[in-house]
Amino acid sequence: MMPEINTDHLDKQQVQLLAEMCILIDENDNKIGAETKKNCHLNENIEKGLLHRAFSVFLFNTENKLLLQQRSDAKITFPGCFTNTCCSHPLSNPGELEENDALGVRRAAQRRLKAELGIPLEEVPPEEINYLTRIHYKAQSDGIWGEHEIDYILFVRKNVTLNPDPNEIKSFCYVSKEELKELLKKETIVSLLQNSPN
Repeated sequence: MMPEINTDHLDKQQVQLLAEMCILIDENDNKIGAETKKNCHLNENIEKGLLHRAFSVFLFNTENKLLLQQRSDAKITFPGCFTNTCCSHPLSNPGELEENDALGVRRAAQRRLKAELGIPLEEVPPEEINYLTRIHYKAQSDGIWGEHEIDYILFVRKNVTLNPDPNEIKSFCYVSKEELKELLKKETIVSLLQNSPN
């Protein structure tokens, strides 16, 4: 029995996305079922061991600057936080369940780069999204919501066209390695990082 959570106070567009079906996996990343994005992100279920497949895209331009985004305040998990280019989930559908060479995950990344950042699909074909490795990631966003996932780390190196959705992204910027180090020293970012458990 999944817990009942009142979402009336949350952003309507973001609540609609909670109905998407994520891929449930075991600790070895074997598919064991599907569950709503909502149920996958409730701390109550995470503490029971619910684990899903996810990805994190790191997109660099041809000057080797990394595209960072600040999550919209409408986001249900980690609102207003700075993160890498794009983090999301492959869905439990035939195209995104394809496991050979992480093709399904790369297709999902292409879809979310368009949805969040407005990058045209043809600018980031799956074959130009490089799969590096997977990490096991768990973090609480607040008392209700959190993350527990096997996260596919994806790299892209390309100049792209951006047209971000304000419901997804508050701000964005390209940073060099040195600029990223400086950003991480700034009090606002440091306090954000200190307040999100590892």
